[in-house]
Amino acid sequence: MSRASIGLLAGMALGFAAYFGGFGAFLLVAALGALGFLVGRYADGDLDLGDLFRGRGESRGDRHR
Repeated sequence: MSRASIGLLAGMALGFAAYFGGFGAFLLVAALGALGFLVGRYADGDLDLGDLFRGRGESRGDRHR
């Protein structure tokens, strides 16, 4: 499945949530979708959790002491 198809399905899910459940449901679906995306990337090995918590200028060997 292409990334465009996945984006289309995600957009349709958010649209349905917004239409039938209101703005709160839209935010809940968006937040859970983002969380699922991060868990999936971590499971695939494409995401290092340390990357989320390091600053922009820091690399793995450059720690401020």
